[in-house]
Amino acid sequence: MTEPDNSEPSFGGAAQLDNLSEKQKRQVETQTRPSAALIHETIRAEGVIELERTAWALAASGFAAGLSMGFSFITQGLLEHILPAGPVRAAVAPLGYTVGFLIVVLGRQQLFTENTLTPVLPLLHNRDGKTLGKVLRLWAIVLTANLAGALAIAAILAHVPLFEPGVLDSLASLAEKTIKDGFGITFARAVFAGWLIALMVWLLPAAEGARPTIITVITYVVALGQFSHIIAGSVDCAFLVFFGAAGWDDFVLRFFLPTFLGNICGGVALVAALNYGQVAPEVEHGE
Repeated sequence: MTEPDNSEPSFGGAAQLDNLSEKQKRQVETQTRPSAALIHETIRAEGVIELERTAWALAASGFAAGLSMGFSFITQGLLEHILPAGPVRAAVAPLGYTVGFLIVVLGRQQLFTENTLTPVLPLLHNRDGKTLGKVLRLWAIVLTANLAGALAIAAILAHVPLFEPGVLDSLASLAEKTIKDGFGITFARAVFAGWLIALMVWLLPAAEGARPTIITVITYVVALGQFSHIIAGSVDCAFLVFFGAAGWDDFVLRFFLPTFLGNICGGVALVAALNYGQVAPEVEHGE
């Protein structure tokens, strides 16, 4: 007489799943991590929606994001002022940089660097002029609105006496970092910033309740590495101009152009294209 098989069911493949109860199957599906293809399709679907939004909706959301990024500058500057010089300040002050990103991303506001991934996936999938035109339209509207918001909050900080002179000096010292390097170094730093922010967008669909943690960790690394972000850095650099410590030529040539190009390269080339490449056979052939 054969002994009854009391061993645990194997989870090694699809065939073994047929032996599970419906409840067990649901438990397996719940605990399985989303595949790269599923993450890709989630972000691509969001990108399709963003490409169809009205210009006014994009501009309003983008302007709000530019204003919100000012809180990264304000909070980091306040921490730089409060903390004594040394390793503690160097490690803790960059946490302030994460505040603006938390507001923007969790608040679903339009940020240019996020859009180096989200709408680009539909473009990589469709590969047609119509989608390219929609991507360029979205980029132009969001970047312009982001910059308008960033310049507005920078002007307010420079001209309205919200803080004591010591805080303003700390803000100016922090802002000087945006133009301290040459074109090549700023471009390289911007590539890393674009890379990290686009990776953050890629990670968020699977993060669920850990979204604030993902945003905080990734943007903390951007601040700690002094990587150049086009919108957060625009608040800093514009403040420096309004404060009288730099000129608009410094803003455009030493900060904006290398950072803009680097962020696009980091987001589009290193994240959108590479991550699309790993899932292209699945999403294009329905496998």
